[in-house]
Amino acid sequence: MKFDGILTEINGFGKFQMRLVLIQVLSRMTLPCHFLLNNFMAAIPKHHCDISALEELHGFGNLTLDQKLAVSLPAEQDGTLSSCRAFSSPQYQYLSGSNSSEGTSTVECQNGWVFDNSTFKSTLATEWDLVCSKKGLNKATATIFFVGVMLGAPLFGFLSDRFGRRRILLVSYLTSLTFAVLSAFSTSYVMFSVMRFFTGMALAGISIISIALNVEWCGIQNRTFSGVIISLDWTLGSLFLVGIAYCVNEWRMLILAVTSPLLLSIATWRWLPESARWLMAKGRADEAHYYLIKCAEVNNRTKSMASITPRVSLNTGYTFVDLFKTPNMRKLAIYSGIVWYGVAFTYYGITLNISDLGVNPYLTQFIFASTEIPMKTGVYFFLEKIGRRIGEMGSLLSTGVYRWVIRTVVAVVGKSMSEASFTIIFLYTTEFYPTVVRQNGLGYTSFIARLGVSISPLIMLLEDVWHLLPPITYCAVAIVAGSVASLLPETLNTRLPEFIEDIENPRTQQFKSY
Repeated sequence: MKFDGILTEINGFGKFQMRLVLIQVLSRMTLPCHFLLNNFMAAIPKHHCDISALEELHGFGNLTLDQKLAVSLPAEQDGTLSSCRAFSSPQYQYLSGSNSSEGTSTVECQNGWVFDNSTFKSTLATEWDLVCSKKGLNKATATIFFVGVMLGAPLFGFLSDRFGRRRILLVSYLTSLTFAVLSAFSTSYVMFSVMRFFTGMALAGISIISIALNVEWCGIQNRTFSGVIISLDWTLGSLFLVGIAYCVNEWRMLILAVTSPLLLSIATWRWLPESARWLMAKGRADEAHYYLIKCAEVNNRTKSMASITPRVSLNTGYTFVDLFKTPNMRKLAIYSGIVWYGVAFTYYGITLNISDLGVNPYLTQFIFASTEIPMKTGVYFFLEKIGRRIGEMGSLLSTGVYRWVIRTVVAVVGKSMSEASFTIIFLYTTEFYPTVVRQNGLGYTSFIARLGVSISPLIMLLEDVWHLLPPITYCAVAIVAGSVASLLPETLNTRLPEFIEDIENPRTQQFKSY
């Protein structure tokens, strides 16, 4: 009997599967906390040049603070005081109401900056003066983190396909915790960047292994429900991040706070099962049978196992190269890579630039997270009735349309659509890649996605060239990715493919839509 048939007999989503999902909630909650951490950790408070050195000048010390700023800092075109430049010498004529700028010269801030700490006590920007000419370094911290995620995804995908889901998941827990703590105690920007790189690499393992482990234990009729339930971990993590960030406004303590759930994840790891589907694909029938018996016992279906013998085919040694060796697998890899790039590029283009909405960052993040629950409920019913392919196409194309306008109301709709596309593509990918290369496939697509994420924060720097260039770029990428999604196979109510031969010589209609 094939694996999906066995799961149907012993309940494809019973107490065993629910326990598996709940055990991994804590570790999966840390993912959005770290992936979206730059919205708070790297926030740039209002700032201006430090003018305290002028206090020694005759008469300057007798002025009020507003007067000191008026004679020391030039005004921008919108009337606000400059954040990055100061007059070379105090311009006292401004005290009399003169607006003349003749004969005045400005220089870059010579003595650092003064930051408004009413919202954030400390951030990366205030710690290492990552503003003005150095603002690119502040944006680069997100890019460096996601480059780590990008490289970690294929690495952990390969390792989990070779050594198993359960064992490598523990490695991800331990390394994520270690590097996150080290980043919180960084003594320089370079050290912090290196530690964040490795944190991202380690967290990639949690991201791709946990979802595959959950889906591989679910029956055909329960995969949509399972995928949506798992995606709610991201929503819970996003809400957790808002609450913690509001209470902890010092960036070092914030990192430690959002990483702390991993301690409980390590403690509960012992109760996680190995993927019986992976064990069968590796020819380890006895171990697979052991976990299937455990599943049947927890789900009160032990009688069903009496006459069941898992059918095992020994297939080992698959690598990323196998994703491109055969025609249908090659097309699947190329199409899915393009879609994943578009999904991640647009999602983080919205999510990592919440300051552009002109609303309190805590409120914005809370609104974004709150809209995910009703949206994901709608996604579940849509996927059950319509399917994955149309859902992915529609959500990406809608994201592209709404990304034209980045103000609050429309941005929330665009964010919801991009979140829908992410929810669908995670479930979708675990369904169309065969078991023997599923983790390699997830690693590959996550690699491509994080390439998009690494570039996405830097796209906002293009607004210095033309203010509409960033939204146009996000829009175009989303529309192209949505169009390519139409080329992927439909997987609604179909068995998970076990081997590459199931893709190249499909027995079911859904794999003929290339």
